[in-house]
Amino acid sequence: MLEIKDLHAKIGDKEILKGINLTIKDGETHAIMGPNGSGKSTLSAVLVGNPLYEVTSGSITFNGKDLLEMKPEDRAHEGLFLSFQYPVEIPGVSMTNFMRAAINEKRKYEGKEPLNAADFLKLMREKRKIVELDSKLSNRSVNEGFSGGEKKRNEIFQMAMLEPKLSILDETDSGLDVDALRIVAEGVNKLRTPESSCIVITHYERLLDIIKPDIVHVLYKGRIVKTAGPELSKEIETRGYDWIKEEVD
Repeated sequence: MLEIKDLHAKIGDKEILKGINLTIKDGETHAIMGPNGSGKSTLSAVLVGNPLYEVTSGSITFNGKDLLEMKPEDRAHEGLFLSFQYPVEIPGVSMTNFMRAAINEKRKYEGKEPLNAADFLKLMREKRKIVELDSKLSNRSVNEGFSGGEKKRNEIFQMAMLEPKLSILDETDSGLDVDALRIVAEGVNKLRTPESSCIVITHYERLLDIIKPDIVHVLYKGRIVKTAGPELSKEIETRGYDWIKEEVD
């Protein structure tokens, strides 16, 4: 699915990623944890092609294709999805129109006919149930006036609609109460398939109690410094990151 080799990236003159190596297979869920400023969000931004970040060396292969050679929109069409830590509002654009445009652009990229209105609305009804999204929200502008929990739920709804091959959840649990966290995490679980994979970027073990990753990585000072099973997140919850920092430094 995804293979990252010796990835280095910077923003301005500041190098943030300093040699990332990561392999994700079909059907796997990987969690990436680490202290603030370690490069977690930078990694997600580089994967989706955020132009603020410059890759200075290394490679990223996504399903056999050179990801770094693709435009951001083509990465999305190929099946890459990013759930933002702080979803943006798009005033004047209804959720229904936004999602229909996104779905049909992807279908056009794949050489398929656009969905007609009836089929599209049926698909929306099916996918809304996954994250318990109120139907009234789909008639409003994208994220405008949504609560924090509604915005995150809306992100997972978009993920359900687009059916990506690799989903990147960048601190999706940030600011969520217990109920919203459960709904979002269970929505992610319902969307798991043997062909799709997921990267969960988080500070907290509570999200991973529900999503249950196959592999946990610790990112520190721009490198993955520790990789283990789900037990690693529980150890971090108990001990923090200082013991890992001491091992590395």
